[in-house]
Amino acid sequence: MDQKRKLPFRGVCTALITPFADGGIDYGALDELIETQIEAGVPALCICGTTGEAVTLTEGERLHLVSHAIRRIGGRAQAVVGVGSPSTARSVEYAAYAAAQGADALLVTTPYYNKGTHDGITAHFHAVADATDLPCIVYNVPARTGVDLTVSHLKEIAVHPRITAVKEASAGADRAVDILADLGDTLHYLAGNDSQFVPTLALGGSGVVSVLSNLLPAEWCEIWQLWQEGETAEAAKRQLALHPLIRLLFSETSPAPIKCALCLAGVCKNELRLPLSPVTQKTEDALRRRMGLL
Repeated sequence: MDQKRKLPFRGVCTALITPFADGGIDYGALDELIETQIEAGVPALCICGTTGEAVTLTEGERLHLVSHAIRRIGGRAQAVVGVGSPSTARSVEYAAYAAAQGADALLVTTPYYNKGTHDGITAHFHAVADATDLPCIVYNVPARTGVDLTVSHLKEIAVHPRITAVKEASAGADRAVDILADLGDTLHYLAGNDSQFVPTLALGGSGVVSVLSNLLPAEWCEIWQLWQEGETAEAAKRQLALHPLIRLLFSETSPAPIKCALCLAGVCKNELRLPLSPVTQKTEDALRRRMGLL
């Protein structure tokens, strides 16, 4: 019997970019992006994640972005708020604020830079989970944090009843198999890499937190629908057809390539915050060709 804990969405969760213009947040572009996502049927939107360049935002920007985006979403999709910070106290504050604004779930990144101890990292996740009544998604992304959660460590963290899912962004399929084999009856498993969407579904996972769906939300939702309808071969075929674009979107540090692609599509300016910078001309030209603009 499936005893998975509550997660307010399955399928596609778009890791929203934060559009910038002339150094500030471009709320007009953000609103249009949110509307496009909702019209395409995306069930969940993640605010202030890695793709949203949250760590480059000022405190005031981050709080205003969360409140603005949740109001704009208006309950038409699930609002997942990233509360990552190297400081547990700060993550707890972000969590409480997100809950007060009406968030539906929290994305809790493994604390970075500090490289916390085993027990300290466990306590970090439990402190954030204790801060609200919202479901919490553990986000393991060792390439960015310098810390890789083992399956045994995740088991300890998952003792907390509000830890309901894991977003896994380590390389390879073995980790997905290990987590789903040991914790699949309790935790939802979300692919943290677009390339793993259909493979994750095949293993019993619940969906993907996606960069690609900023650009192609309808296509990603169609793949999810095909899978739900049992058209698994067609879903896999669609995933493979998108793979060259996915590779390009991660050929340089994300979210630079997706920002470039969205700029080419007329969605936003190709503006990032240092230490990130726009993609090379080679990558931009490759994106133009892949998008049929050259």
